[in-house]
Parts: sequence; C-alpha cells; structure tokens
Amino acid sequence: MRSEEVLQTVSVLCSAFLLANCDRPEKPLNLSCTALQEQTFISPTLSCEWVALRRQTTQVPTNYTLYVKIILSNETFNQTSDKIKNEAQVTMGTFHNHSPLDIWVEVRNKLGRIESAHLRGDSNAFVKTNPPSHVNAISEKAFPYSLLINWVRPIHRLYLELVYQIRFSPRSTDLWTYVPRDDTSINIESFRLQNLQPDTEYVIQVRCKYYKENQGHWSNWSANATQRTPENRPASKPDVWVNVTESAKGRDLQFACKDPVLANGRIRWINMRVGSRGSNGSMQWESFSFNRSEEEITVLHKVFLPLHKSLIVYFTAVNSVGESPEASLVVSARAHESVQELQVHPVEGKLSVEWKPPNSTNVSEYVLEWSSATGMDWQRVSRTTRSAVIKGNLQPFVCYKVSIYPLYSGRIGQAASTDAYVEQGAPLEAPDVSLLGYPGRNEATLVWDQVPISSRRGFITHYRLFYGPPVTEVMLPANSTSYTLKSLMPNTKYEVWIQASTIAGSKNSSKIFFSTQKYAPGQIESIAVGISVCFLFGILFLMLICFCKKDKLKQKFWPQIPDPGESTIRSWSPDYNLKAELPKESCLSGISVLEVDTSRCVSEEDKSSPSMKKDKFLSEEHSSGIGGSSCMSSPRHSVSDSDESADMADSTAGTVQYSSVVASAGYKGQTPHPQPQAPASFSRSESTQPLLDSEENQDSDRAPRSVLQSSEEEEEEEEQTGSYMPQRGGYRPQ
Repeated sequence: MRSEEVLQTVSVLCSAFLLANCDRPEKPLNLSCTALQEQTFISPTLSCEWVALRRQTTQVPTNYTLYVKIILSNETFNQTSDKIKNEAQVTMGTFHNHSPLDIWVEVRNKLGRIESAHLRGDSNAFVKTNPPSHVNAISEKAFPYSLLINWVRPIHRLYLELVYQIRFSPRSTDLWTYVPRDDTSINIESFRLQNLQPDTEYVIQVRCKYYKENQGHWSNWSANATQRTPENRPASKPDVWVNVTESAKGRDLQFACKDPVLANGRIRWINMRVGSRGSNGSMQWESFSFNRSEEEITVLHKVFLPLHKSLIVYFTAVNSVGESPEASLVVSARAHESVQELQVHPVEGKLSVEWKPPNSTNVSEYVLEWSSATGMDWQRVSRTTRSAVIKGNLQPFVCYKVSIYPLYSGRIGQAASTDAYVEQGAPLEAPDVSLLGYPGRNEATLVWDQVPISSRRGFITHYRLFYGPPVTEVMLPANSTSYTLKSLMPNTKYEVWIQASTIAGSKNSSKIFFSTQKYAPGQIESIAVGISVCFLFGILFLMLICFCKKDKLKQKFWPQIPDPGESTIRSWSPDYNLKAELPKESCLSGISVLEVDTSRCVSEEDKSSPSMKKDKFLSEEHSSGIGGSSCMSSPRHSVSDSDESADMADSTAGTVQYSSVVASAGYKGQTPHPQPQAPASFSRSESTQPLLDSEENQDSDRAPRSVLQSSEEEEEEEEQTGSYMPQRGGYRPQ
C-alpha cells in the first residue's frame, strides 16, 4: 500500500518538476488571412498565418487551432495547424462575399489555453484578386507628354469593387514613379499618364484591391506594358563646347555638341551660325548644318580665329518636330582670367579635380574638359563648386588632359590644364636609339624620340642609357632626346640601349651597335695638310736658293756659249789686200786650187786692207772658223784676183760658192820665231747646193789630221800667250 503511494508521489513530483520548467502559452500575434481568386470567383479556402511567441517543446506540446466564424449564419470552421508551421487553412463550402467574418487562433497546452486577437470584418477585406489583364499603353501624336493606359478588371464588380494603383518608369532606368492614390477612382479601367517626356519609352504596370481603405490585399503587378511617347520640339538648349588650340598666328577652334537634355525626340541635325566683326565694323555671319553623329558627341565646324579677333557662335538642335532654343558661345579676343591651383588626383578609378576660383566674381559656371588621343568630353559645374569628380568612363593607363574653364555669361575664360592618369603602368615600348651622323674617334651622339603617348601608360620619370663594354649607365631626365657619349676608345665596337621608366615599371629598347673611328675626324686631313705645307715650304726654299744663287747655277749647268749670229767677224778689216794678193785659181773637175804665197800675203796685209773695205768680200751669210781655217760663202760674190773673177761671180749669181783657206803656218804675230811655212792652199767649189751639216762634218774629217791638230794647238797657245783683237783676216795682238 505504501509502495503505491510512494510511486504516485514520485510521479507527481516529476510532473511538477517538468511543468515548473515550462511556461503557459502566450497569445499569437499578427494574425492575417487571405482568400485568393480562382478564375472569376473567390476561393472558399481561407489561408491564415500568425507569429508564435513560444517555441514548441517535446515535454509539453502546444496546439494551434484556427477558427473562422460566419457571423450571419453562425457557422464555425476550424483547423489545427502543423506543430512546426505557424499557419493553417480553413475551407468553407463557398466564399460568402459581403458577409462579416470572425477569425481567431486558439493556443492550448497542459498549462492552459489562450486565444489570439479576433479579426472581424467584411469577407471581401480578406480577398486578394488576380492582377489586371490586357494592360495597354496608347501613344497619341497630339499629346507628346502623355500616354493613355487601358486594362481589364480581374473580377466582376458585383463580387468586388476595386481600386487601382499605376506605376511607370523610363525603360532605361529602374526608378518607378507611382500615380498618387487620390488621382484614381473606384472601378476605373483606363487612365492617362501625364507629364511624361516626349520620345521616351516607358514601362507601365497596374494592380488592384478591395476599394475600402486599409482593407483587402493588393494584387500582384500586371505584366509590363511598353510604349514610347510622341516626339516634340526640343525643350532645352544643346550642350555645346569648343576645344581651343593656340598657335603663333591665332587660335584653332574645334566646336562640338551634345544633344539637349530635353531633346524630346531624335536630333536629326545641328544648325550653327558663326558671327565675326568685319573690317567695316559690321557683323558678318556664316551658317552651317551638320548631321548628328551616331556617337554621343557630334563634331562640328572648325574655325581659325586670328589674333585679337573675337567670335560669337549660336547653335540649335533640330528634330522631326522643331528646333531647340539657341545656345551660344563667345570667344573673346582676350581670354578672361583662369582658375588657380588646379590639381587632379586619381580616386578609386575616377579623377578628382580641385581648383581655386579666379578673383573675378562674374563667373557663371565652370566647364570641366578632359581629352585623350581617342576623343574629348566635358561636363558643366556650378559656379559655387570648388571640386568635382569626372563622370566619364575613364580608362586606366590612358593619359587625359584635364582642363577647367571659367565661363563669364557665355564668354570663355582662360583654361588651366594638367595631365593625369587614372592608373599608371610600365611603358609598352622604349624609344629607338639612333646615331646622329657618324661616330668619332672618342665620342658619338645618340638621338631618340619621346615615347608615344599611347605607349607610355604613365608619366615617364627618367631614362637610363646603357653602353659598353664595359656596360656603363647614364641617367637622363624625362624630357631629354639626345646625349653625347664621350671618352670612348678609338676603333672599338660598342652596343647601346635605352630604358624608359614610370613609377610602375620600366621597358628596354632594342640594342644598336656602332664602332668608333681609328682616327679623329680631320686628323688624316691635318696630316696631309701638314705634309703639303712642309713640301710647299721646301719648294719655296729651293726656289729662294736658286734665285739667290742663279749666277753660279747658270755657270754650272748652263755655261755661256758665244752666239755666232752676234759675231763681229763681218766687221773685221783685213791687214792686206785680198784682191791683190789672191793667187790665180786653177780648176780641176769644178774645183779650183790656188797656190798662195803666205809670206806675201802677210807682208802686204796692211796695204790691201783699204781695198777690202771698198770691195764686199764677205756677205751677211758668210762663216769663218778660227784656229788655222776659215770658210766664207756668199750667194753673190767669190774671192778673185782679177775683174774677170768678179764678172764670173756676176754671171753665176745663182751659184752658191764655198771657199776654204788652209794655212800651214800661224797667223801674223802668233809664232815667236819665224818658221818655214808650207804653201797655203785655197779651194773653191761652184756647187749650186748648200752643204749639209753631215757634209760639213765629213769635210772637216777629211782635212789632214796634222793640219787640224796644229790649228787647235795654235789656238790654245794663243789663249795662253795673250789676248787678241778680232779683225777681218785673223787676230791681232794687243
């Protein structure tokens, strides 16, 4: 008996201990119910869900039961939920439209029970219909700012009265615009959207719910309805800009244009009017039209503006409906003040630009321009702004020229510019090195071009020039384009390359080879000139010596020989009368031999002298030899001892006569002692031909050797003994 009591007591204590660790159930929260539409009616199944505050335990299970009560018929439907899910569904026979319902959840466990808050309301307040169908947007040309929307309601209004919500968005964005609730009325099936942008494609969606405020559930959004609004004339000015390039003669102005922000259609072309003041002071206008480019920016006319000239340009954009308002740019003869302290910094793939405004307070706005090798773009900045981030799609490793222009009521101010990179990298190539001219003996000049901007991928910080052997490095500034290698070895082969560097890396060029000269330029010429000068001075020195010593040289190499043509023999006067003393001639075979008494001729020399002067014994063509022989010839006269000989000479005027006298003894006064003399002989030839040199030589050779030798010896004795005066017929002692 006691054992049973003990067991009961233990069981009660265990249950109490278990219950002590559990809580009483709490009221569920956020009870909501929904009746969905099936085809054209409302489903009889009511789905509800709630939030449970206590979790389920295996020791003390908790049950949730959903109750639905139709108040008018007092019918109640319930359904116990799954122990894991906090939801349940109650199926009624039919859905009672326009009937009040009472819905609650009961929570029960071993420690107690509790009910949730009751939902009481019209059954239609729990309905969620299908979305509207056949949503359609209609574009009307007369209404470029609106679209007419039509749709079909999901359920008949006898079952449910509906209100609608409409939203729309340009197709290019995901930003939805909702039509205000007050702008729509109950049970409508069309609506006109207002204040849209012309020539813009819109996406429209519609949904609906039970018309009473804060009752019913919104349906899902309908399928998209897409439509483009009609075009209208542009409502804003085109965005125009000019790229200015300075030169010595003036400025090159390249104009460009973007579509107006409110283009209200597809821009077909751009009209441009350029005005400048002529020489007479009046404005002269030129008009241009340009088709719109397929790109975002349309490049327009390029104008050259001379120095000290100004220009005003008007632009309009034209679409299929009309023309936009005019935009203007004024390029002044003298640019206005620029901004100060322009700085550009890369920030997370963008370029941040900072500046200080000019001192002038008349700035209306700023234009931030950036350009690269592929194109140009710009954006406008408020006059109160001191910094901006470039909004364009900037590429890494591309050099951008960033410029900021202040605008003074449309007049362009002076630009402030700088270069910038979003991100820098190692150069793609290094410059090619080449020789300037020919290398010298100890030096060579190298030249190269700057790395192309498209290949730099960053700012070039410096160049390194390598040459060898031995390899030597020279660091050069980034703006250098030439360098002269010095102190090179003559007649040596060198290799050279250059390295271009940025903050992100370096790149080497290809190698070139050259050899230095064995001799310095002009060295060989200098040697040749030196030798030539020395040779010239030697020649001049020899010529000077020859000039100074000309007399000795003349006596040494060109001794003076008497000129027979200047001989005074024809002016000699013989000491005896030749005509009286000439012996009688005897002819033998055309040759006459005369026997002359030498002693007689010599003794009577002085006596016959006057008669020789009167008688022309010798002519200008005579010849005579000294040293024991004398030869005389005359074309007209011959020596004769009678008048008959003279007559014979006259009769034979055409005959050339030769005569020679050979004396066996010396001339008068030449011998110191009288010696026996052999009789002299006189020979004459009556040949009509002059003797040749060879014949004369032969005749002289045929002369008796003893006679010639004796004559030469006598001449030598005469030179040694004394000087003689030349006379006709011989020498006389002085």
